[in-house]
Amino acid sequence: MDYGGCEYLVPCGKDKYISKNELLLHLKTYNIYYEGQNLQLRHREEEGELIVEGLLNISWGLRRPIRLQMQDDNQRIRPPPSSSSWHSGCNLGAHGLVLKPSILPDIQVTDVDATMNAEGTGSSTGAARLQPEEPPQLLRTRSDVGVRHRGSARTPSEQRRIRRHRFSINGHFYNHKTSVFTPAYGSVTNVRINSTMTTPQVLKLLLNKFKIENSAEEFALYIVHTSGEKQKLRATDYPLIARILQGPCEQVSKVFLMEKDQVEEVTYDVAQYIKFEMPVLRSFIQKLEEEEDREVKKLMRKYSILRLMIEQRLEEISEGPARL
Repeated sequence: MDYGGCEYLVPCGKDKYISKNELLLHLKTYNIYYEGQNLQLRHREEEGELIVEGLLNISWGLRRPIRLQMQDDNQRIRPPPSSSSWHSGCNLGAHGLVLKPSILPDIQVTDVDATMNAEGTGSSTGAARLQPEEPPQLLRTRSDVGVRHRGSARTPSEQRRIRRHRFSINGHFYNHKTSVFTPAYGSVTNVRINSTMTTPQVLKLLLNKFKIENSAEEFALYIVHTSGEKQKLRATDYPLIARILQGPCEQVSKVFLMEKDQVEEVTYDVAQYIKFEMPVLRSFIQKLEEEEDREVKKLMRKYSILRLMIEQRLEEISEGPARL
């Protein structure tokens, strides 16, 4: 991969720029870190503009439940059959009496647990749990809503089609009963984006990918450091550029999706004190108060001297004409 080229500035936010060569150096380090993995990024130039593209890991940091769509945009849920449709499957006697049909239509709403066990997936409908061997991923498919005949066998092609259209959030397969829930804190998903996409565009792409009904305006992206520093990405920022500049190691910093009104930014200076114990923090406060008192006394002495000098000068001026 060629990381050379002429020098020019690449925008990374409002009134924020980075040189092309410097960005390419960061990108080279990023790709070396993820060598052999699908998180490596590619870059190209279009009309003289450098464009980086690839997968961006985003961690879920939500405190409130999200709402999931009941069905895909191009799919309709069939309404329950009417009484006339039920009668159409029955045998009527000579006097209009309903006779017992030869085969009763045994229909039930598909339960997520039963469906997944029948297909050998072994997933559960409960809250998502992180697995130490493999980070949980958000896999997009279609809502598991519908009915099927009990005991009806599916062909292998039908089973593959269902698996493609079913989706989970960290192993949480949901249907109309579990369409509102909170993803496990810290669980990871990813979206394919490029360096020209701003923060609102990335948010909308993520919500559309998993058919989340909540508005993108409810959420924000934050870069969260292990030190406790939290930096909110502005609407004019480019998340992929921000990730590259932060470095590839997610043990140092991660990109989190959080509620906009639930999280406050934490500056680097404040983050330095977050992990200290309370006695240590109280000693810091005491020292700051002592230093503040010294500075206040120093200023009071300074301005007291200046006040005396001004008063003496005013007296001299007022006595001068009287002597004449």
